[in-house]
Formats: sequence, C-alpha cells, structure tokens
Amino acid sequence: MTISRSTEPVTRFVADGFSRWPLDDSVPLVDHTVGGLLELRARERGDAPALVGTSHGSGELRRYTYIELHTEASRVARALLGAVRPGEYVAIWAPNVVEWPIVQYGAALAGVTLVALNPVLRAHELTYALNHSGAAALIHAERSRDYHLAAVVGSVQSDCPGLRTVVNLSEWDDWLGGADPEAALPEVAPDSPGMLQYTSGTTGVPKGVLLRHRSLVNVAKLTLETADAEPGAVAYNPLPMFHTAACVIGTLGPLWLGGCVYLAERFDPASALDTMRREGVNLLFYVPTVLRAIIELARTQDDPPALRTVLGGAANVPRVMIEAAEQLFGASVHNLFGQTELAPVLTMTRRDDSHDDLVHTIGRPLPQVECKIIDPATGGVQPLGVAGEICARGYQQLVEYLHDPEGTARTVDVDGWVHTGDLGAMDDRGMITLTGRLKDLIIRGGENIAPAEIESCLAEHPAVIDAVAIGLPDEKWGEAVGAVIHLRGAETVGLRDELERHCRERLASFKVPQRWFLVDALPVTPTGKVRKFKLLDAVTAGELSPLK
Repeated sequence: MTISRSTEPVTRFVADGFSRWPLDDSVPLVDHTVGGLLELRARERGDAPALVGTSHGSGELRRYTYIELHTEASRVARALLGAVRPGEYVAIWAPNVVEWPIVQYGAALAGVTLVALNPVLRAHELTYALNHSGAAALIHAERSRDYHLAAVVGSVQSDCPGLRTVVNLSEWDDWLGGADPEAALPEVAPDSPGMLQYTSGTTGVPKGVLLRHRSLVNVAKLTLETADAEPGAVAYNPLPMFHTAACVIGTLGPLWLGGCVYLAERFDPASALDTMRREGVNLLFYVPTVLRAIIELARTQDDPPALRTVLGGAANVPRVMIEAAEQLFGASVHNLFGQTELAPVLTMTRRDDSHDDLVHTIGRPLPQVECKIIDPATGGVQPLGVAGEICARGYQQLVEYLHDPEGTARTVDVDGWVHTGDLGAMDDRGMITLTGRLKDLIIRGGENIAPAEIESCLAEHPAVIDAVAIGLPDEKWGEAVGAVIHLRGAETVGLRDELERHCRERLASFKVPQRWFLVDALPVTPTGKVRKFKLLDAVTAGELSPLK
C-alpha cells in the first residue's frame, strides 16, 4: 500500500497578483472505484480491522476485518443485483448503523448508484427524493431514535411507482440469504456515477448531486494524505453517514489508509472518549459541536485519548478549541472547506499552518484542483486580497444536478468552473478567508437549510401573512434558524408553541426555527425582494420584538 505526499512547498506563492491557484499535480490521482478499492485492501490487509459499528436492531457491536467486510459487501451486491440492474439507483434511509457502510460498499460492487437519505426526512420529503432519483430499491431501518421509519415507508410506498424493492434492515439476514452466491459482479468504471446526495438549494427544492466513483475515492485519498494521517489509522466517525463528510471522508478516507473506522450510532461525548481510549483511536472526524463537547468533558478527566489528527469543518474553529485539542490530545487540528458538489473538499489547512491561519482561514486548495476568486458581477479574477466568489475546477466536481440541466449550467460554467456561491479572499500563499455567501442558505451544525422551505411552511399557517427565515450566529450550532413573522392579528398567546408544532409536523427537526421575531412589515426592495440583511441588522441591534 503506497501513500503519496504532496511535494508542494508550504511557502509557495501565487505569483501574478491575482487570486488564481494553479493545479498542483505533484500527487497522483488513482483510477479506483469504491468497490475496487475495498477489494484491493481486502487482498493487501485481509485480517486487519476495517469497520466497527452497532448492528441494526440488536444494538450489538460488530467488528469486521477487511476480508469479512469485502465478503459481506459482496453478499449485499449480489442481493441487490437480484432486484435491480447496474446503473439504477438504490436508496438507503437509516441512522449510523454498521449496515450503512456495508450497503455503501455493496452498491459500489453492484454498479448501482447509492442515494443517501437523511433519516429525519418527513414523508413528503422522502417521497420527493425517491421519485426524483427514480430509486428502484430502498433499504431502510426500522427506526431512527423515536422516529418510526418503517411506518413512514409503508405510508409512501404506493406514491413511489418506480420503487420495485423495499428492504427493512430487520430482514437483513433473510434478504442476504436469498441472494445467488455465484452471481457475477459487473465491471464498474471509475468515471461512472457512484453516489447521489441531496442538498438544499436556495429555492427550497433539494438538488440531487451526482458524484463519480473516481471523485469520491480521490477526494478521500487527497484529504487524508494532505492531513498527513497515518497509514493504518484508527478513526472515530460520529458524523451522519448520509453526509459526504461521513460516507466519503470519514469512511473512504480510512479505507485509503488501510485503517479501521469506528462508526458511532449516536454521538455522546462520554461514550466517544471511552471508545477512543479503548479502540486506540488516533484520527477524529468532527464538526465544531462535536469537538467542543469532547474537549469540555476531556478537561474533567485524567486520561484523554492520544489523538494525532482531528479533521473537520462546517465552521471555523475558535483558537481556544485548537489549543485545547493540541494540549489535551496532542492532536493536529485541520479545518476543511468544500461542498457536496466538490465531493466534498476543496481546501484545507495543513499540519504546519499557524494558529492564525487555522482560526481565520480555510487553508489552501487540495492537489489536483484549480481555484480562483472572481468578481460575481463581471466574472473577472479578483486581485489578491479582494473578496469574490470562490470557484473550482477539477476531477472531483459533480457530474450534474440530476434532472436539472438549467441548475447544472448555473453552477458549472462553459469553461468547467464550479461556482460555489461562497465568498472569500485569497492571499499570496493561496490561503483563503471566507467572507460570506452568495447562496441564501442557513448552515446549522453542518446541515444546509433552505430558507424558502421554512418560509413556505410558515406561510401555510392561517395566522401568518408573511415569514422570512434567516441564519443567526450561534455558538453551539454555527447558525441557528430564526423566523421573522408578519402576523394577521395581534393575538400572540400560545402562538409560538403552535407555530413550532406546525413546523415540526411538516419539516425535519433541524429546520424548525429556534428563535422567533415579530414585525409589522418586512423590509423590501422596490421589486419586492426582502432585504434580509436589514432583518439581521435589526435582530443584532435588538430592534425586533421576540415572539415568546
């Protein structure tokens, strides 16, 4: 097993005074599929530990070596091929049970595209994703916490005419037992689609981001190599598997290293620290809320785990957290930036970067990708230090937004550049500082939330004339969902509880507003567009009346 390292010097400068980072090809790309890489590791490291996680239903901890993982994934592939054809879409709707990555690998070996679904989706959201993707099969858990997934599936199945096969993970052994053990697995090309991820758009309609095997494998490879993670690392992954952060970086990254992943079904800081000590974890994947909780508890204990690499993103990490992670765990903290459309990492900080860079920047681009900062109005490349839209071009970008050629054309221009919708400024070292977003999204704890979806939900309530959803700074979540409401009448007693209940019945829980405000009228432009920055300013200044 060969691990490549970048030969790019840390002091490399952007030479011409403009914010454009050239492609660094000093680290090679590989032509593997997800299933092909698993097969390779099974041959190379057959008896080495590969995956540890909680089994669906029983709650038992299951451990798989690379040979065992490849064998089980091959059984899944053959079971799938008894019901669907290579090239079709197979959805998985489940929490972080050990079967999730096994299905991921099985789908890859079968040559089908995995549709990763959030286990808190409501019935209409699930129906949309299944019909939009054209999923031929759905594999689902019985429950996710107190949410009865099987009952929801039963209620929507008749509304999904393309769905031919439904498998409850409670029937796992019976389902696999019915597969033909001699069935041949197809040849899968590295450039074929491997995953469909749904991400919120500014319109409120989720977009299906289609990603290639080659993109998934190489982003995981280059991210872990750039972090200087150890071959054979033992990783702790508490992130939700339906996100690329977990199923790509947190799963395929350790696979590239020939390491082992401990998949946490639910995150609890006490359990996390116990697991890290017991399993010898030296690589942690995080979002800031996870890292903060682990640090706060570890400070009260005598034997913190010895972590070497702490890898994550979704928001800049405060200096105090970086210093605490270094002091408590002996770890190097890395800040990542990207989006689902980039599979999902574009830039990251390096092991030798300063604390100032870790706190204030999102690092430099990974190898094998170009990056530039443009003036959104003209498309011209900005001078160094001048903010503009971050654009990227490289092997890892999306194939398309499924069934949305217009949306794809808006995101990927005629020259192949992906327009991220994020604003940033580049310095002469290629370090990028985020300055804002063109996209009107709220990012709460790493979850992208479309304000339009919340606004449409609130507008259905008879007491509401108009509503605006905004992202408000929040120490725990990065952003909290705020709702600014224009009411029909003056009566507000019990209204907040009623509106929260109204939202919870129609929206995933993380989309429900946490803070509520009232206005007599919304500030609008001459064309009727709401001036959201005015509302943000008013909230910050304490000028809006809270709905209690």
